[in-house]
This record gives sequence, C-alpha cells and structure tokens, in this order.
Amino acid sequence: MTLTNALSPAREPVKFAYWVPNVSGGLVISKIEQRTGWDIDYNRKLAEIAEASGFDYALSQIRFTAGYGAEFQHEPVAFSQALLAATTRLKVIAALLPGPWNPAVAAKQIATINNLYGGRVAVNVVSGWFRGEFAAIGEPWLDHDERYRRSEEFIRALRGIWAEDNFTFRGDFYRFSNYSLKPKPIDPQPEVFQGGSSRAARDMASRVSDWYFTNGNTPEEIAKQVDDIRAKAAANNHSVRIGVNAFAIARETEAEARRVLAEIIDKADPEAVNAFGHEVKNAGKASPEGQGNWARSGFEDLVQYNDGFRSNLIGTPEQIAERILALKAAGADLILLGFLHFQEEVEHFGKHVIPLVRQLEAERPLAVAAE
Repeated sequence: MTLTNALSPAREPVKFAYWVPNVSGGLVISKIEQRTGWDIDYNRKLAEIAEASGFDYALSQIRFTAGYGAEFQHEPVAFSQALLAATTRLKVIAALLPGPWNPAVAAKQIATINNLYGGRVAVNVVSGWFRGEFAAIGEPWLDHDERYRRSEEFIRALRGIWAEDNFTFRGDFYRFSNYSLKPKPIDPQPEVFQGGSSRAARDMASRVSDWYFTNGNTPEEIAKQVDDIRAKAAANNHSVRIGVNAFAIARETEAEARRVLAEIIDKADPEAVNAFGHEVKNAGKASPEGQGNWARSGFEDLVQYNDGFRSNLIGTPEQIAERILALKAAGADLILLGFLHFQEEVEHFGKHVIPLVRQLEAERPLAVAAE
C-alpha cells in the first residue's frame, strides 16, 4: 500500500468533529446506559464543551422518522443555529436532504445563518439511504445513482445561488431563471460536505464537494478511497478533503476500553440492528458496483451507525492518538467522532487525546510510507 501523503510536506493539523446527538438513542443501537441527551439544553452544553476541548466542527443529523432506537429527532438546520448561538468558534454542519429541501430554500436558510454567525455554518448534503423514510413523507424514491445526480445538481445550485446574481441553471432536477439571492453568504462560501462510499459518491465528491465523509475503516482501506478520489479530483481541477467516521472509547487501559465495547455489542438490540442492517445494506448494494456504504458491514459494525468501531479508536489515549496519526497518513483530514457519554467523553478526549495528536504531528511532520 502507498499512503497518500507519504511524499507530501506537513499538512494541516487533523481536524476533529463530533456527531450532534439531536436524535434520541445516542450513536449506538444498544440498550447500554448512555448519559447522552438529545434535548437542546444537553446539546448547548455539549457544544460549549467541544469548543473548549479543541473540536473544530459539530455535525447535526437528519432523520424524519423514528426507528432503530431513535424515537425523537430535532430538525438539523434550526438545531444547528441554536448551537451556533451557544458558541463563538465552533463550526456547525447542518445536514440537508435533497428532495425534502429545495436548493433555493436551503441556500437562503444557510446564507442567513452564515451572516448571523460570522460564517460558521456548513452543510452536509445527504443523498438518502432509507426508502421507507421517503415513502413515509411522500417523497419520490430515486435509484441509487440518480440520487447522487440530484445531489450534485443540488450542490451546483447552492454554489451558483451563493456566488452569482441572476443565477440561471437548467438541470434534470432543478431549474433557476435569473435568480438573485441577497444577502449572499460571507466569503468564503459555506463548506459543502457529503458522504458515501460508492462509485457515484466518490465521483460526485471529486467534482463538487469540499469534504467527503466515509464510514469507519482501517487506514489501508481509507487510503484506497483517498487515492481514488484525489486522483479523480485532480483530473477535474478540483480538490476535496476527507473525513473519516469513528467511535471513540478512551480509557486508562486498553482492557477497560475493550470491555466497554464488548458491553455495547452484548447489549445491542438485535431486532433494531438487523432492521437497520437490512435497510442500509440494501442501500449499499443498490449501487451498480454493489459497494456503497455498509455493503460489507457485519452485525457488530452495524451496532454503530457508520461503522465507527472499524476505525479502532478504542484503547488508551496514547493508542488512540497513534491510530489517528495512521488515519491521517492514509489521507484523513478530519475525524468525525461518536461517543457513549458525549459531554464527559468529549471533554476527556480534548484533555487527553488531542494534545497527544498535536505532539505526534509536531514530531512527525512527514507521513511515513508503508508497504
């Protein structure tokens, strides 16, 4: 394997983001005790803690219907604005789902929030994986690659509306005629994130997105995706950065951290995990090549919604810091984190893990090539 950054000069410090628990049930499909709340008071305090602990971003989730342990769901754009009001530096990424959102409405919402909070809002354009959710709210369900084609048009429309006066666009899904949005966002434009692992997702990222989120995985597998995306992006005269999902369990000993992981899995809700697995595996296999997100996920992987256990940030702070450097060497620019008990564990991560990562980055300014 050739790691993407083996011959590159020192890159920016790896960034850290956390999943906003604006959806009930936490970030695992398990009946284990979780001292995590989905309410706004809990989340305001969490955002303050994350900002003070060295986190760069918070990602608000989008859900429309209950399921898989998530009975309650707050809408992400409004929720993101509340978190921005509670902080001064943290950037908040609001999830947008083409179909329910029209790009004109989304562009106006985000431009207003951008102006209100000094440019600290970003968007995560989610192409959709849950057919039942679309059916429940009366939205048409498109084939896999068509959903990504729509998302790409959605992003192109956002960027055009934010950048141009008299914006005109003729796509298969969206059309605009001489539309001018004022005020526009503060320069630079809001960052655009997206997720996925399929061919269509990676190709879309290589053309239009600032950031590409991928499910948790080993450094070797992450490097394959990074090499593919960045080669295509370079051919498109575009650049894209990579975020990797992970679930962190930092404890004094590796044995203690592994016991927590074992308890999460032992107390998993099999019915909910299998139902979630049925939906997401169908979504992953729906890509023409059959390799979208979750296509190869097993039961234990699916207990954490985005394969976060696969990134293996489970152990002592020293072990986790080393593994983060390995992910960075593979091409990760950002680590998107879930936790069991968010407030206390985000604070602990900021106090005990992030400083070690910064120390290792300073000591190892060049990534190391691996065979």
